[in-house]
Amino acid sequence: MSTPFDIQQVAVIGAGTMGRGIVVSLASAGFPVLWLESNAPTLDAGLTMIEQTWAQQVGKQRITQEEADAHLARVRPVQSYADLAEADLVIEAVYESLELKQEIFRALDSHLKPQAILASNTSALDIDAIAAVTKRAQQVLGLHFFSPAHIMKLLEIVRGNATSRDVLDAALLLAQRAGKVAVVAGNCPGFIGNRMLRSYVAEARKLLLEGAMPQQVDDALQQFGFAMGPFRMYDVVGIDLEWRARQLAGQGMDDPLVRIDNALCDLGRLGQKTGQGYYRYAAGSRVAEHDPLVDNLVLEVSQGLGYRRREIDAQEILQRCLLALINEGAKILEEGIAASSHDIDQVWLNGYGFPAQTGGPMHWADEQGISQMVAGLEHLQGMFGEHWRAAGLLQRLKVSGKRFADVVEGAV
Repeated sequence: MSTPFDIQQVAVIGAGTMGRGIVVSLASAGFPVLWLESNAPTLDAGLTMIEQTWAQQVGKQRITQEEADAHLARVRPVQSYADLAEADLVIEAVYESLELKQEIFRALDSHLKPQAILASNTSALDIDAIAAVTKRAQQVLGLHFFSPAHIMKLLEIVRGNATSRDVLDAALLLAQRAGKVAVVAGNCPGFIGNRMLRSYVAEARKLLLEGAMPQQVDDALQQFGFAMGPFRMYDVVGIDLEWRARQLAGQGMDDPLVRIDNALCDLGRLGQKTGQGYYRYAAGSRVAEHDPLVDNLVLEVSQGLGYRRREIDAQEILQRCLLALINEGAKILEEGIAASSHDIDQVWLNGYGFPAQTGGPMHWADEQGISQMVAGLEHLQGMFGEHWRAAGLLQRLKVSGKRFADVVEGAV
C-alpha cells in the first residue's frame, strides 16, 4: 500500500491518560513525537509516566535499556501550535468536548502545513462536525485508540464524509507500523464498538432495575467467556467518566438507566481507583469483592423508580445482553458503518474482551443460526416492545438463508 501522505513526524495534543498511551505507542514504534500540553504539571506527570512505562518494560526484559532511551529521545515536549508546523499527522487526545476539539482543530488548521493530517482520538463525537471547522476536511479523521493505548491492540479509524482514501491508507499504514489491529468505521455516535456497547450496557442496567444484582449479571457474562462483565468493566475504567460527561453536557443525568451509577458517584464510589465502586477492593488489590451496600443501593434506586422486582436467571441475562449486541451490530452492517461482520468481530475481540473462542459476536450469531437470533428478538419484542424489533438485515438474512459473513457493504 502506498500513499501520497508519508507520515514520519507525528504530534500528540494532550497529556492525560489517552495522550500518554498514544505517545508511548507511537514512540515505541519508531515515530518521533511532538507533545503539546498547555498544563505544565500534567505534561510533567505524563513525561514521568512514559519514562516509568519503558523502565518497567526493561525490568521485564521486553526491551533493552538502549531501546528505552531511544524511545524517550523520540518524544519532544513543545510549547505552542506553531511548534507543530512540520508535523505530518497530529492526534488530538483531550477530553470529550466537541467545542474544545473544534477550537483545537481551528488552531491546527491555521498552523500546520497544508498536507498534514488532523486526527481526533474521540470515542464517540461527530468527526464531520470536527472536520467542518477546518479547510481540509478530506484530511480529517478519527483515530480512536483504546485505553490503555500502548497495550490495547485495537484502533478504530473513523472516516468522515469527506475523508480521502489516501488519508485512510496512510492511517492504516501507521496502525500497521504501530502493531495495531485497525478497523475502518463510518461516522455515527459511538462508531462501531461504543455504539454496540451502549446497547449491551443499557440491557445490563435495565436488568439491575428489574431484579438482578451487579455480580449476578457479571457472573453470567463471564461464564459465557467475557474477560469481565459490564459492572466490573465500569469499575476498571471509572464509573465517573460517563458521569462527568453527563454533567459536562448538562443532559442525561435523569435517565433512569444511570441512576445507580449517579448514586455510586455521589458516594465517591468511582471504581477500582477509589477502592470501591460496584464492588469493593482491598488496598492495592484489583480483586472485585461483593459489597452488600451496593445491593441495597440497587434495591433503593429501582424501588424508588417504581419497579416491581422479579427473579432473573442467567439465561435471560445472556439472551438480552447478547441479542442487544447482535441486533445493533446488524444495524451497523446494514448502514455501512462497518464494511463486514469480520470487522465488527475484530473490534469486539480486540477492544472489548468478547470471548476469543467464539470468533466474535457476529461470527457467534452465524454459528448459532440467524433464525435463532430472530426468534430470540421476536420473543423479547413480545415481552418488552418495539425496542427489540429485529434489524431489517437480520430479517432479510433469515428469509434468504444467508449469514452475516455473506454481507458485503451493507448488501446481501
